Amino acid sequence: MHVGVDSFVSRVTDPSTGHVVGPAERMAHLLEEIELADRSGLYSFGIGEHHREEYYDSAPPVILAAAAARTTSIRLGSAVAVLSAADPVRVFQQFATLDLISGGRTDLVVGRGSFTESFPLFGLDLADYDSLFAEKLDLLLRIRESPHVTWSGQHRAPLTGQGVYPRPVQDRLPIWVGVGGTPESFVRAGLLGLPLMVAIIGGEPRRFAPLVDLYHRAGAQAGHAPETLQVGLHVFGYVGESRRHAADTIYPGWHEMFTSASRERGFAPPNRAQFDATSGPDGAFFLGDPDEIVTKLGRVADQLGGVDRVSLQMTNPRLAHDDLLRGIELLGTEVAPRVADL
Repeated sequence: MHVGVDSFVSRVTDPSTGHVVGPAERMAHLLEEIELADRSGLYSFGIGEHHREEYYDSAPPVILAAAAARTTSIRLGSAVAVLSAADPVRVFQQFATLDLISGGRTDLVVGRGSFTESFPLFGLDLADYDSLFAEKLDLLLRIRESPHVTWSGQHRAPLTGQGVYPRPVQDRLPIWVGVGGTPESFVRAGLLGLPLMVAIIGGEPRRFAPLVDLYHRAGAQAGHAPETLQVGLHVFGYVGESRRHAADTIYPGWHEMFTSASRERGFAPPNRAQFDATSGPDGAFFLGDPDEIVTKLGRVADQLGGVDRVSLQMTNPRLAHDDLLRGIELLGTEVAPRVADL
C-alpha cells in the first residue's frame, strides 16, 4: 500500500491568532508541505481542482510544476482534474509537460467533480454532466496511445490527425478514474482497464466493497489483467500525537467546512457527535495517532479486498501550518513504512 497526501489548498485562518493566510502565503506554505512530504518518504501528493473563493487550486498543473522543481522522489498528480470541464488536448499537454519537469513522477486522476461551478464558468450545460466526461475520457485515452489522433465527438471539434505534444517521460502517462458512489462509474473504469481512485467522504468505507468487486468483475470480463486493476482511496484524515490531539486540532475546521457545504446543499448542519462517529474505527475519516491509522488502513484494505494507494486529504480551513506539517511528517515516517507490505 502506497500512502500520500491530497490537498484542495483551502483558504486558512490560523486558529490561535485569527490571521487569515493570504493566497501568496498559502502557496508558499503548500510548497513547504510538499517538500516535507517528499523528505518524509510519502509516495504521492495530489492537488485538487476547484473554482471557488475558498480554494486556491484552480490551476493544479502550475502548482505541481513548482513542486516538481523542488522535490526528487514523490509522485505528483491531480486529485482530481475535472475532465468534463476541460479540453483533453490541453489536459494531456499540461500533465505531459509536468511529467517532463518531474522526470516521470506524474499521475493524472480525472473525474467529473463533486462541485459544479466549473460548468457555467466554462459555458457548459450541467445536463451533459456524464456525456461530457465519457467523451472526453475517450479522447484523452486516444491521445495517450498516439500523438496523432483522428477523432470526432459531440462536445468538441474533431481531430483529423494533428499532433499532440509534448509526450511524457513515462511510456504511458498513468490515468486514474476518480469515482464517488455511482455503480456505472466503477463499471466504466473496469471495462476500460483503468486504475480506480475512490473518494470516500462519508459513511463507512466497507460499504464500497460491492462496488470495488463490481469494478474487478467488469475488468475481468473485459479481459484486463488483475494487476492493472488497481484501487486507490481518497479520504479525509489527519495524524496527530494522540487521538484527542488529532480530533481537537481538526474539528474546528471540519465543522466550518461541512457547515458551509451543508448550507449550500440543503443538509442539516454537522455537530461534534457526527464528527466523532465519522472518525471512529469504521468511519470515513482517518483520524488518530499513527497506531490507529495503521490499524484502520489494514482493516479497510481487508474489507475492500486490497488497496494499492491511500491519499489523506488534509484540507482544513482552521488547521495551522505547523500542525499540518507535523501531520504530514507523522504520516510519512510513522504510518507509511508500516503499511507498505499490506
